[in-house]
Amino acid sequence: MKAMIPTRTFDYLDILKEKFPKDDIFAKIVDGKWVKISVDEYIENSWNTAGGLLAKGYRPGDKIAVVCNNRPEWNYLDMGCTLARLIFVPVYTTLSEREFLHVFNHSDSKMIVFGGRSLYNKLNPLIEKMDHPAEVMTIDDCGCSFSFGDLVALGKENREKFNPVIELNKKEIHPDDVATIIYTSGTTGESKGVMLTHRNLTFDTNGHAIRQTAGPRHKMLSFLPLCHAYERTMNYEFQQLGISIYYAESLSTIARDLASFNSDGFCAVPRVLEMMYSKLEAAGKSLKGIKRMIYRWAWRFANNFDNKRIGFLYRLQHRLADKLVYSKWRDNLGGHEMWVVTGGAAIRPNIIRLFTAAKLHLYQGYGMTEASPVISVNPPANNVLGTNGTPLDGTELKIADDGEILVRGPHVMKGYYKDEKATREIIDTDGWLHTGDIGYLKDGLYLMITDRKKEIFKLSSGKYIAPQMIENKLRESPFIENCIVFGENQKFASAVILPDMKELKEWCRDNDIMTDAGDTDLLSNKKVVAKLSREVAKANRTLADYENIKKNLFCADSWTVDNGMLSQTLKPKRAVILSQYKSFVESAYR
Repeated sequence: MKAMIPTRTFDYLDILKEKFPKDDIFAKIVDGKWVKISVDEYIENSWNTAGGLLAKGYRPGDKIAVVCNNRPEWNYLDMGCTLARLIFVPVYTTLSEREFLHVFNHSDSKMIVFGGRSLYNKLNPLIEKMDHPAEVMTIDDCGCSFSFGDLVALGKENREKFNPVIELNKKEIHPDDVATIIYTSGTTGESKGVMLTHRNLTFDTNGHAIRQTAGPRHKMLSFLPLCHAYERTMNYEFQQLGISIYYAESLSTIARDLASFNSDGFCAVPRVLEMMYSKLEAAGKSLKGIKRMIYRWAWRFANNFDNKRIGFLYRLQHRLADKLVYSKWRDNLGGHEMWVVTGGAAIRPNIIRLFTAAKLHLYQGYGMTEASPVISVNPPANNVLGTNGTPLDGTELKIADDGEILVRGPHVMKGYYKDEKATREIIDTDGWLHTGDIGYLKDGLYLMITDRKKEIFKLSSGKYIAPQMIENKLRESPFIENCIVFGENQKFASAVILPDMKELKEWCRDNDIMTDAGDTDLLSNKKVVAKLSREVAKANRTLADYENIKKNLFCADSWTVDNGMLSQTLKPKRAVILSQYKSFVESAYR
C-alpha cells in the first residue's frame, strides 16, 4: 500500500480511515474497565465537534483553549478545531492562576474548555478576570455549563449544513497555516505562545514515525500531558502508523495500566523513569540471601549494560540476568518487551542502560517546542546509548562558535504569538533556530547536550523553571534580601536565601526572641527558621506546583560586587554563587 504522508494534522483521520480501520485507535478507563474507541467513532466525533463549533458561530482563526488530562476527547477537539479552521490552544492543568490567566488572555481564546467539575470549580472564577469575554465548556457532563456532549449533539444536528464547509476547509487549509499555539516558558517567566503550523507538526511527526518499528498490531500507553509538544507528536505518530493509544487513568496507575492491556511501550520524561528506577532498586534491598546476591549482580550488570557488545560470554550473562531478574520486572508491566521513548530533560546514562538491558528498550531524543519539538532521536535500528541520536531527515543542525546548537528545517516554528521581537531573537535572518543549548556531535553524528546557554533550566520531569521569576517572587518578602534558585535536571527547585537581617531582627524583638547571638546562630533558631519558611511558602503559593522551592538554605552571608558575588549591575553571578555553596547544592538532592 502506498505511503500516505500527511501535511495537515487532520490528514491523520484520512490515513486511519483508509489504512487502519481498527476498533481501538483509542481507549480510556471507565468504571475500572478499558472502553475502546474505533477509528469510525474518532472521525465521527471530530467532524461533529467541528460542526458544533461552526454552528456556535466561531470563525476562522478563533482560538479554543483546552485544559484537561489525556483522554480521547482531547483528540476530538484538536481535530475538530482544525477542521473548523480554528486554532487549538492546549493548556497544562497544573499552572498557577497567574499563568492560566496569562494564557487565556494572551491567546485571545474565545472558548475555554475544562475537563470536568474540579477544574471548572478551580478555574471558572478566572473567566470573569479575563480581559475579553470567553465561553466556557466542560468535557464531562457535570451540570456546570455547556458540555462537550452538547457540542457534539449540536454538530450532529447541523452536519448537513456544515459538511460542505468542512470539506472546503480540507481543500483550502494550507500546510503553512497555524494549527496550534503552545505556551512555553520564557526568560522572564511569562510563557510565550509558540505558533506551530500544520507543516511544522506533520513534518516533525513523520520524521520520527519513519524510524519507528512498531505498527498497527501494537498498543501504547499515554500519560504525559498531550499539551506537551513531545507527547502530542508521538500521539500523531501513533495515529500515522495505526498504533492504538490507551490513555492512563492517572500517573499513579501507570504500572497497573501497562499490565492491564499488555502494552508495547510508552513515552516518558526522565523523572518518571527515575521513579521506576528507584522502585526497582528498592525491590532488591528487600531480598535476602542468594536472591539478594543474584539481584545485586543483575543490577550492576544492567547499570553498566552495553548494547553494542556482542561477545558470547557477555550475551550469555545478559540472557541469564534476564531470565532470573529482568523478566520479572517486565511481568509486572504486562510481560512484553517495550519501546520507551524519552526526552524533555537530561537523563542519567545508567538509567538508559538499565532499561535497555531489561528489554524495556529506551530511546533518547532531544528537542524543544519551537522545533515542533523533536530535533534528533535514537532509532530502534541503531540505538546509541547515552546520546540523543541523529537529527531527523530534512533537519539541518550545526554547532555555533560558542557551542550553541542551531537548527533549521520545516519544523521550526512560525514564531511567537504577538511577539515579533522574541521571534527575531531566537530565529536569525537565515532561518536558524538558536536552541539555547550547548552541545556537540559525537563521532560527527550523534547529538550530545552538555549545558544550557541561558539560565532557564529543566527539572527531571521536563518542566522548565525560570529562576529569575521565582527569585523575584521570593524577594517580594521583606524578610528576604537576595536569593538564587537552582535544580537543573533534578526533581525539584531549591534556593540559597539571604535574609534581610535588619528586618528579621526587628521581627525577633517583637516576638521575644533574643538577637544578641551572631547572625549565623540566629538563623539556627527554630522559630526564625519557621518564620522564613513561611515566607518561602507564601511565594510558593503564587507559583505552579512544579516551580515550588522544596529545599532552601538560609545564610547570613553578604553578596557584593567586591566579593565577586554580584556583577557591576548588581545581578547575582549564578555560577559563582552556586560554586560557593557547592556542599549545600549537592546535599539538597541526596
